[in-house]
Amino acid sequence: MKNQIRGMRIIVANTYEEMSKKAATIVASQVNLKPNSILGLATGGTPVGMYQELVKMYEDDEVDFSEVKSFNLDEYYPIDRTNDQSYYYYMKNNLFNHINISEDNINIPNGRAEDIEKECYEYDHKIYNSGGIDLQVLGIGTNGHIGFNEPDLTFESGTHKVKLDEETIKANSRFFDSIDEVPKEAISMGMKTIMQSKKIVLLANGEAKAKIIDKMLFGEISPNVPASILQLHPHVILILDKEAAEYIQDKI
Repeated sequence: MKNQIRGMRIIVANTYEEMSKKAATIVASQVNLKPNSILGLATGGTPVGMYQELVKMYEDDEVDFSEVKSFNLDEYYPIDRTNDQSYYYYMKNNLFNHINISEDNINIPNGRAEDIEKECYEYDHKIYNSGGIDLQVLGIGTNGHIGFNEPDLTFESGTHKVKLDEETIKANSRFFDSIDEVPKEAISMGMKTIMQSKKIVLLANGEAKAKIIDKMLFGEISPNVPASILQLHPHVILILDKEAAEYIQDKI
């Protein structure tokens, strides 16, 4: 099912697998149309299926990543790249080790940066100098965060260090041996950086995301629900499974 609302194209898939395939097709189409695309990439549980589909497409010679540059949304802080819970490790394991992207074209915030302000400034500067992000992939937290832009009084603009909400720490603890091991801070692209992307694809699956999807689409635009700012972006594709679309089915 496809619908349009507030400049967003909404696709409701029957299953997580269908959602993942649709997302992968959009990313692959972007790369095929513009081989030197700048991709903004997300981590977490939701995009894993999309990355698996992209690997299959690469193995079947349906897409070539040799000229692509990537910029990841965020990274825990502090964390070593060798830590199997780092987003560097996640991206290598789920995508980069299995496709032909150049190591020089992979960009992920440094979770061990000694000068955080310098790291954030240089990250944004590198995105700008690359021509900006052509297609940004996003997930969404149950509290409405995108990247690690947590609910706040204002929208953070550029890449920055952020203190993670307790809700986010609890949600991410499933990836760690215990909640005490979850880093309490992260480096994240800011809302201005994300909103400057030419196109955005946001993925959400599962009933736990249904309420926040409703707030994101039909609530007021507020930093208390960071993803609500996407209502102002001219080119957003929202791909949901049926469970995540539960509260919006009758509104779209």
